[in-house]
Amino acid sequence: MHHDSVLILGGPGLVGTQVARALARSDSPPRVIFVAGCRQSRAEEACRQLRQEFAFLPSHTDFIPQWGNIFVPSSLAYIPRSELLASPTHRQALLRALYDNFEEAYQESHLVKIVLTCRPEAIVDCVNTATCISYQDVFEGAARVRESMSTRGVDSQIADLETLLLSQGAPQLIRHVLMLHRAASEAGTRVYMKVGTTGTGGMGVNIPYTHSEEKPSKKLLAKTEAGFGHTGLLFALSRTPGPLIVKELKPAALIAYRRTGMMNNRDKNGNGVAFFPREETLAFRHHGEGREIQQVLELSEDPSTFQSAGPLRFAVVDTGENGVFARGEFAAISAFGQMEFLTPEEIAAVAVRELQGGNTGLDVIAAVNGSVMGPSYKAGLLRQKVMSELREMDREMSSAVPPHAHLQSQTTVPAYPSIALGRLGPPQLSKLLFECALLRQIAKNCARGEELGVLLEFFDGHTDEDIAMEMCKALELSGVRLLAPSVGVPVLLPDGHTLLRGPTVNVPEVSGHRRSAPVDAESVDAWARRGWVDLRVQNVASWRERLMEMVVCHREVEGVEGSAGVCVEAPGGLFVGGRGGEVKGFGGDFEIGDVVGWIFNNEMRGCRETTRSLHQQSGGKGEEGARGGKNPSRVLPSVCGGARKEGRGAG
Repeated sequence: MHHDSVLILGGPGLVGTQVARALARSDSPPRVIFVAGCRQSRAEEACRQLRQEFAFLPSHTDFIPQWGNIFVPSSLAYIPRSELLASPTHRQALLRALYDNFEEAYQESHLVKIVLTCRPEAIVDCVNTATCISYQDVFEGAARVRESMSTRGVDSQIADLETLLLSQGAPQLIRHVLMLHRAASEAGTRVYMKVGTTGTGGMGVNIPYTHSEEKPSKKLLAKTEAGFGHTGLLFALSRTPGPLIVKELKPAALIAYRRTGMMNNRDKNGNGVAFFPREETLAFRHHGEGREIQQVLELSEDPSTFQSAGPLRFAVVDTGENGVFARGEFAAISAFGQMEFLTPEEIAAVAVRELQGGNTGLDVIAAVNGSVMGPSYKAGLLRQKVMSELREMDREMSSAVPPHAHLQSQTTVPAYPSIALGRLGPPQLSKLLFECALLRQIAKNCARGEELGVLLEFFDGHTDEDIAMEMCKALELSGVRLLAPSVGVPVLLPDGHTLLRGPTVNVPEVSGHRRSAPVDAESVDAWARRGWVDLRVQNVASWRERLMEMVVCHREVEGVEGSAGVCVEAPGGLFVGGRGGEVKGFGGDFEIGDVVGWIFNNEMRGCRETTRSLHQQSGGKGEEGARGGKNPSRVLPSVCGGARKEGRGAG
């Protein structure tokens, strides 16, 4: 598989540089490699060295630098993190980007800007994301907040609280992955490969290398948690239908090395000077002013009070993102049985092989995909049994005690139809199920034929306004009038102003301490689409289009023989192709859950990645539905109200 352009995030780093070299040396080198780093100087220097190294090759690859912090908005991408956290204005901007509206954060994201600017065919992410997130140290942030709550002023508390909120790993990982997925899809990227981490260099919780006196180090294990949390999110992306292929390599050893040499070094506290030590007597307890006083050991003193012995200069090995190690440190960590090490060239070779379509057996996402337990044959058989039992109980109870019977008798216990409790998200699921129940009730009211066929005929012979009124009339008999508002799903009547509601309204969802939301026409439209039973004409038009589309899908598969005719375009497998156009289930009972499943599969592209649609099997692709998106020139058949251009109304 050839990639004309490749974006390497973390390109100036130890692994990123070797990936760029391996790509440029490959049999099918990219035309351009974008080298993205946090600092401009490093990105430009890496590109300069790469251009110089590969200038002699006949198939010249261009190296273009990109820079900035990909975890923050573009306006803050060139400001050091210490300055960002020191400014209340910057902290508020970061909090908005992390916790507020996704759409606004997406438009401002520097990661999105880089991806959409470069529009690469492949992305290799060599950024040590787990380190970037875990080393913000949520534990230190929590300690500061707890201290400030008891001993310091309100202003200090606010700063510490904001810093703690910004150090939370899960919100950062989730937003980062979702932004990356959307940007890559919009840019037409075909492959995303992550070079991840185990967090412990392949060792266990008994790892002797820590960042504190505590063992195992919470900070180090937070890196493991972030690394495998990231893997879980990438696994979810890999099972998302679409053109993006997701891979991850996970080195389980120290990655080394860039170079060795005599260097002026700094310790973990940023100190780069050797000092002559000063003697200090440890008097564990002494008496002063008639009372016993415990001596205090100052952990940090002014360096200017100590005599300098010159810079900390000695031989070290540079291991890239892991920093520099002295001879003794490197010997210990790379010793047999310890972390040992892996070279960046080996990682790069595997990365390029995977990018080109090879199977190295080292893709973690493929390994997880191959080891998870999926749906079973037994469960498929039992689904029919469960549905049959629920359907029978539903019929018995609804016939014994109608849903509105308690209005006439205080002693009668009402029996409601088994439609939805609202516990299974998203809120739109309950909305669609209740609307399906109303449509099914219309078919039952006609008292002739099979439900789905009757409903199609009803739509074919009535206007959207007529159907809206019939759905309104069906509220009582269907049980939706009482059940939906009771579980938090309001009913918006055809006039668009009358709302039937219960004590709780699930949509809109409010955050924080708010328990109300301002009402305007635009908000009502959005809420009705997301989680209200909407009886307005525009939503009826939307259902008409859905039914028309179901008929089209049925006609596409009715001539297909065998298992190829079972696909996500057929709701619940009801529309199964056969000889002579005979179709099992078409025009049968209107099973509301199967219809909503069809909507999730086709309108919302919410199907399992392994569930291939008929269109996908024949090579189709697109973002607007399982059958490759909407074709504006396509005219639907004259079922459900005459020939109409394909489209979708509100809801």
